[in-house]
Amino acid sequence: MNTLTRWMRHLWLDEANVRHLITREGLARLEARVQASESRHRGELRLCIEGGLPAQALWSGTTSRERAIELFSELRVWDTEHNNGVLIYLQLADHRIEVLADRGLMQQVPDAVWQDMTDALGQHLQAGHFEAGLTQAIDQVGALLHVHYPLVAGQTNIDELPNAVVLL
Repeated sequence: MNTLTRWMRHLWLDEANVRHLITREGLARLEARVQASESRHRGELRLCIEGGLPAQALWSGTTSRERAIELFSELRVWDTEHNNGVLIYLQLADHRIEVLADRGLMQQVPDAVWQDMTDALGQHLQAGHFEAGLTQAIDQVGALLHVHYPLVAGQTNIDELPNAVVLL
């Protein structure tokens, strides 16, 4: 029965549910926050919110971490000049959060920092503060990227990836 319940949750939740949780204006604010963050460093940040896993992913037993890795690739977060892209992935059906950083940044930041970030975002989401939690996560990732990949005077960040929030 637990498996059936999980399947129902995943197949029931979709992009419309995500849009109900974060308004169009909220999505615009998050996109602007990503853009503002990227103006202060040489990194790239993507946000992805998915209602439920696709049926094929459910059938094959894909975990939220595996799905985040798949989206990390599909969204080309790995394909940045300095290997410093970061994906913040929320999967609503299983209430999962994954923060994935490319190897350039991952090697420089301890796992505990990523876990603390995920825990803080989880607390916001449990309280129903989706936009506030994502804003905080964007700011935290931006601060890490600013420390490890700062812009030097006169340099600008070439926007390698779209700033829009991906809804699935």
